[in-house]
Amino acid sequence: MNKVIDVILPLFNAEDTIADALESLRGQSYPAWECIIINDGSTDKTLEILSDFKRRDSRFKIIRIPHSGIVKALNTGLEISSAPYIARMDADDISLPERFAKQIDFLQKNPEIDVVSCLVEHNPIHENQKGFAHYVDWTNQIITPQDHFINRFVESPIVHPTVMFRKELIENFGGYSQNNVTEISNFDNAKNCPEDYELWLRWMQKGVSFAKIPEKLFHWTDRTDRLSRTHKFYSTEAFYECKTFYLVSGPLKRCKKVGICGAGRLTRKRAELLTNYGKEIIFYVDIDPRKIGQKIHKRPVIPVEEIEKMPDVPLISYLGSRGAREDIRNRLKGSKYIEGKNFWCAA
Repeated sequence: MNKVIDVILPLFNAEDTIADALESLRGQSYPAWECIIINDGSTDKTLEILSDFKRRDSRFKIIRIPHSGIVKALNTGLEISSAPYIARMDADDISLPERFAKQIDFLQKNPEIDVVSCLVEHNPIHENQKGFAHYVDWTNQIITPQDHFINRFVESPIVHPTVMFRKELIENFGGYSQNNVTEISNFDNAKNCPEDYELWLRWMQKGVSFAKIPEKLFHWTDRTDRLSRTHKFYSTEAFYECKTFYLVSGPLKRCKKVGICGAGRLTRKRAELLTNYGKEIIFYVDIDPRKIGQKIHKRPVIPVEEIEKMPDVPLISYLGSRGAREDIRNRLKGSKYIEGKNFWCAA
């Protein structure tokens, strides 16, 4: 059977987990795949384990490169791939048996969708889990293309290793990069972006459509040494720099002035990134009576009820405390602000 899917699996020193991950691929009900494993300079017994799997199953292809990091490994896999569909997989996760079958079926039946993911089961292995657990709950509620489009500035709307997408996206819009932000002059502020989140934002800005199969087809392990916990490219600051770049080069491209939801110190710090790109913040919206009526940096703080009196400028919400996002969404219903048109949540 000719292969239909290339699975891109980068790894480094994964001797403890890779066997289970590869067994989960061998257990897929859909057989027409090849797994391109990019061994990113592993120094443990990873290569021995990979070689054993390759002897038993020719669908595993091992590529060895000097230790260069995940972006180089991912793009190496993409350059080698030749199948019309690309799936992602990590060395410490598990794909359930029907994952590939259901994702390929979805893409083939829905030609308007370019990227499909799925719901995930979170596998905690340590106590510091609340943040990831909340993230999993959130991303598992984002299903439709509209869900992904509206929520793209809140957080990365999909778990990276769950995706399957059409190979033509790479040919049309480029692959992974932390420095693929060159459309405006001062892009250095956003150069250290999380590679997957930057890719999703770039593709969505180009009109690429994302969706999820509303089934749990993936077990995602949150390890203490996961890159998203340890590397500077996955820091909170990096995410906000990435969001800011794609806000100003997307929805805010033709706007000079903006309003901000939230007048707290952290909110203002995040919103202030917009001014690095020449955007002028002209007011804050808040629900805290202690802030309403004040002027912060000469910008008035107003209640939601007075928003109709303000100039018609885009509104960006940086309210990130639990429940605050839905609260502001509910309060703005019936106003001149429509989410996805002139109102965006970015926290």
